[in-house]
Amino acid sequence: MSETYQLRDGLVVPKVAFGTWLVNGAQGVNSIVSALNVGYRLIDSAFNYENEGAVGAAIRKSPVPREDIIVSSKLPGRHHHYQEAIDTIQESLYRAGLNYYDLYLIHWPNPKEDNYVEAWQALIDAQRFGLIHSIGVSNFLPEHLDRLEKETGVMPVLNQIELHPYFNQEKQREYDQAHGILDQAWSPLGRASNELKDPFILKLAEKYHKNAGQIILRWETQLGVLPIAKSSHSDHQRENLNIFDFELTADELVGMSKLTKADGRLKNQDPAVYEEF
Repeated sequence: MSETYQLRDGLVVPKVAFGTWLVNGAQGVNSIVSALNVGYRLIDSAFNYENEGAVGAAIRKSPVPREDIIVSSKLPGRHHHYQEAIDTIQESLYRAGLNYYDLYLIHWPNPKEDNYVEAWQALIDAQRFGLIHSIGVSNFLPEHLDRLEKETGVMPVLNQIELHPYFNQEKQREYDQAHGILDQAWSPLGRASNELKDPFILKLAEKYHKNAGQIILRWETQLGVLPIAKSSHSDHQRENLNIFDFELTADELVGMSKLTKADGRLKNQDPAVYEEF
């Protein structure tokens, strides 16, 4: 897969990532090896997924050189205090058997606890120590990002957010793009049982001889977003990468964006109030 984005700090990342939520154990290792074999080069994990070990094992088992793989993980809310955050990043690396992470994110801001600036300072220092190459966040709203910049002078290069046709995050995307932050989409297909059956999306799928998931992923990359696609089947893994041989028109992009809903979040996880530990 040759299509890439360049982050503000110079890191080059592919336009589609492979997600590993609930990808664990020997079966998980095999799924990740399969993903690497079909062409994925960005593997997304998290401390809370409890599968960093499987990610590391898959990288060692795969014929793809480590330096060709972008490996990402995330800091959990219960370890936002500075020294805990440093220890957890180190523990993440020990779990995976890696010397560094290409990308490390704060998983949620947890604003009620209000320790995310301290956690961000830990990521800044972990980057300086060489443990992480690029630092970012997940589920951060503009108010959280403004505070990071005000108190540390450093903005993330990437923000991983819930984004799919029924929740297109237009205002968040405008803010992030204005500040040189790449948006990465978790749950990019939304509640797949609904969005993959949407009549407008199915009409586009028929026109372009693609499936509904490919239409959605293509829409997201044309928005300048990096979707995290997840599948344990090699055929579906290939399909999720095979989205760069067609292009949606400007009108079709507008039509896709009109599918968004005010209450479009999947589980009502509003980062202004939601806490995850």
